[in-house]
Amino acid sequence: MIAEETIVATEQRDDSRRTHFINMTLAVLADCGNSGTTLARIANRANVSPALLVHYFGDKDSLLGAAFQHLVNQFQHDTTQALKSAPTWRARIAAIVGCCLDSSQFRKDVGSVWLAFWGQAIHVPAIMEVQRIYQEQLLSNLSNALRPVLSEDQILPVATTIGALIDGIWLRAALQGVDEADTQAVVEQIGNFVDSCIAGRQAQKLSLPAIQQAIPDTCKSWIDGRPFASTGARFTTLNPATGEILAHVESATAHELDAAIESAGRGQKIWAAMSGTERGRILRRAADLLRENSRLLAHLETLDTGKPIAETQAVDIHSGADALEYYGSLAATINGEAMDLGSDAFGYTRREPLGITAGIGAWNYPLQIACWKSAPALACGNAMIFKPSELTPLTALRLAEIYRQAGLPDGVFNVLAGGRETGELLATAPAIRKVSLTGSVGTGRQVMASAAQSLKYVTLELGGKSPLIIFDDADIGNAVSAALLANFYSGGEICSNGTRVFVHQNIHEQFIAALKARVEKMRIGQPLDPKTQVGSLVSHDHMEKVLGYIELGKREGATLLTGGHRVTDGALAAGAFVAPTVFTNCTDDMRIMREEIFGPVMSVTTFTDEDEVVARANNTEFGLAAGIFTQNLARGHRVISRLEAGTCWINNYNITPIEMPFGGVKQSGLGRENSRLALEHYTQVKSVYVALGNVDSPY
Repeated sequence: MIAEETIVATEQRDDSRRTHFINMTLAVLADCGNSGTTLARIANRANVSPALLVHYFGDKDSLLGAAFQHLVNQFQHDTTQALKSAPTWRARIAAIVGCCLDSSQFRKDVGSVWLAFWGQAIHVPAIMEVQRIYQEQLLSNLSNALRPVLSEDQILPVATTIGALIDGIWLRAALQGVDEADTQAVVEQIGNFVDSCIAGRQAQKLSLPAIQQAIPDTCKSWIDGRPFASTGARFTTLNPATGEILAHVESATAHELDAAIESAGRGQKIWAAMSGTERGRILRRAADLLRENSRLLAHLETLDTGKPIAETQAVDIHSGADALEYYGSLAATINGEAMDLGSDAFGYTRREPLGITAGIGAWNYPLQIACWKSAPALACGNAMIFKPSELTPLTALRLAEIYRQAGLPDGVFNVLAGGRETGELLATAPAIRKVSLTGSVGTGRQVMASAAQSLKYVTLELGGKSPLIIFDDADIGNAVSAALLANFYSGGEICSNGTRVFVHQNIHEQFIAALKARVEKMRIGQPLDPKTQVGSLVSHDHMEKVLGYIELGKREGATLLTGGHRVTDGALAAGAFVAPTVFTNCTDDMRIMREEIFGPVMSVTTFTDEDEVVARANNTEFGLAAGIFTQNLARGHRVISRLEAGTCWINNYNITPIEMPFGGVKQSGLGRENSRLALEHYTQVKSVYVALGNVDSPY
């Protein structure tokens, strides 16, 4: 025991001596330069004999190498500490530049030492080796900072250029004897340079033939900023318009969920510590990247969903970008309120993030829904683990890449691929504090029951069987346009669709004639054809469900006005195409008037009285949406106030600006998406009482 203690004490003494000798070497270098730095001078400064220096270091070159290594180690330690609190690529670049060009680096004693080492590097192998390691560390730090925003082939050349710029600015300032460099100007200059590289990368648009090749053969989950392999079962995602396999997808298991939660926990702490302004800047950058990549993303969305490219280019991608931009602008405004409690106290509230949240998407608007759920969650400082529908998983994974490219810390947005089992894992995980689902009523009930086990917050955007009421003073052309949008846009696969069309008896014949003419002019075709107006349904199984409801409508006694069949012309025979279908003479007890079909099927009925139509419109378990057409705005507001629906339109339909809340009542869901209101669903309020005087106690 005594021998071991003696050895430890000796080693500690030797380490202390080496450090002392190195510090004395640096001091002599600062005073005398390299040529004047001798073992004798260093020994004299350290008050020891030159022989002792030789004992510890061997010769002067080895001592200089050790001193240079000490200097580099200290610099690397300072850089590592600075990078820990720098979550975005710009912040990381600024941290590296700040360490390199900090005013302390231009003190005469420090600057002269660095200059001495640079001058001797080509002559002294020990110093040359330390110089090589230093440059590798600098390039590694710069490369890691640039990785979220540049392609692999860009990273090293750009990092090398930035490193040369930093070294050149330092050398010029040191030789001129200035006290400091304009670090902020350098950071801005480098930021502009990187931005130009990003813009150049985005300008290299993929041609359409190359987009198909951009889909990996196997799609993995996305965890902690990278694809994450799973041992779970594989399934295929198909192009519903052709039946071709787009990719094989790995289902996430409990193992991947654990990794996603651990990653989200780490990332969320960094993300929540950032200011709202910083978070907003990253969300707005992601919005820009969505728009810059809209052509590619729309193409992927069309391949995966079967929706016409004209729709995905015009609406799907841009509505998602609008959500990111909107909540990016709101992120800095999230705050609590103060309460005046008299002269002896005041109170205030803090609106704080929930922590880790989960989003479960639907297959009809995959990217838009991923943005609608993640944007408010992230704006509030939460992390989100998102599960896209197993039918349409491709663009959510692209969104994860874009978030990382925009500077989102790793783990803050993870994607778990999989089916119902994966969704159940999310709903039951205790570490997840909220689940936001878009799906069917049945799925919503299951998620809510699972979430109740750990008292999670839930937002449920569920199904609908919404009424569209057309009064006899309505503009018939506009009313027909709205009815078409409310039933056939996106192949009728929209939860808020107005599939129960109530037309006033006085204009019924005129409305039906105009409706039939316009429906039969709609162009059904391959989704990638820009002229196509009606694409494929999302799958053959879903097509069979829709066709089943069409046959049911016929059996129930409704009159088939147009459509009512599968489209199998030419190449369309391989896809899931259904002609836009209109039934008339429908009654409220028919299943096609009561159940959500989620396809291109419109059911038209008549009415004569306002009270009658309001009662009939409300006679449903659903309450997602409603619309009315009338030129009498007093009646419009009156009727809307009586309808049991969460999202309503007067003289239009299915317009969902991000600034307005969206959601339903009754069996159509809980909570709201979009608008400022969504921020309340992703934050929790903390109350704080502050006493300004003494404690008044009876004890």
